[in-house]
Amino acid sequence: MVDRDRRRFLASLSSLGVAAAAGVDLSALSSLFPIPSSLLEQTRPAASRIDVHHHFAPPAWIAEVKGRPLLQAANTRWTPEQSIDDMDRGGVAAAMVSVTNPGLWFGDREATRRVARACNDFGAKLVQDHAKRFGLFAAMPLPDVDATLAEIAYAYDQLKADGIGLFTSYGDTWLGNPAYRPVMEELNRRKAVVHVHPTAANCCRNLDYGVAPGTMEYGTDTTRAIIGVTFSGDAARFPGIRFIWSHAGGTAPFLAGRIDGGSRNAKDRMPNGFIAEAKKFYYDLAGAANTGAVASLKTLVPPTQILFGTDFPPGGTSLDLGKALSELGMFTESELRAINRENAVRLLPRLA
Repeated sequence: MVDRDRRRFLASLSSLGVAAAAGVDLSALSSLFPIPSSLLEQTRPAASRIDVHHHFAPPAWIAEVKGRPLLQAANTRWTPEQSIDDMDRGGVAAAMVSVTNPGLWFGDREATRRVARACNDFGAKLVQDHAKRFGLFAAMPLPDVDATLAEIAYAYDQLKADGIGLFTSYGDTWLGNPAYRPVMEELNRRKAVVHVHPTAANCCRNLDYGVAPGTMEYGTDTTRAIIGVTFSGDAARFPGIRFIWSHAGGTAPFLAGRIDGGSRNAKDRMPNGFIAEAKKFYYDLAGAANTGAVASLKTLVPPTQILFGTDFPPGGTSLDLGKALSELGMFTESELRAINRENAVRLLPRLA
């Protein structure tokens, strides 16, 4: 009886393509029924997506951040095999890796320089070993400007990194701070793709209002950084930098009209206003595949500025995010193709 039921089950999957259509994870079901590996491969999504928001955890980084606030346990258990398995299940052809919270800066400049270099060497080796599956957003030792300039040169000239990873803030200074202008000048000269990950600034990570900082502060800190980059004049001054903001830009798209009201006082730094500058940026959808976030983002930018991202490993699986985006019904098939792959390839042509 069991063998007959199993044959019927497999035949229905094979003939109807249920798994591919409905996002069923056959690998999980294989614990109940011994599903042939050939069928597993046939029903997995085609590997075409590019995940621009995907985290890795080099050993030197784990040693430095264990026990620190904002660290999520899922990141300490990361392995390359874990990433590749998730990518295969979710139809992700390539993922751009970057370090995540709690970041690299804890007040010790030498330690930050050392860990940034170790992360980048590890990331470059990961890309070398899996050139078609991974790209690297190199870690930077900000707020140490001189060390960051040296690490940009090392990342591009020696490691051939695909782009640069920054955080929204460092201590109590945000991107757009005049002290960071030499870094912006160099990133502009190199026409860098810069992925910006949120964190919780010193001011706001211990506020007691009932939830952890990641729930609200990350989105708010992203908005602060976007305001910093635009109202400081850096966005207009350095148009060669291609910024990617995480989590659909935090709260900035929803507040764009209100923020733009302050543009009248920044004409010398931002002649065309806030919204004109914000429309030039790119935004990933990690943690933002919901109606409210997408509606606000689509009001601000066209789908050509939106990118697929997962925040893996703590942010969920690529399979789940892909399914959520499709089920939203807010993008056409051609727009989904652009979001899943084409927009990222335009920014990072090596991944084509």
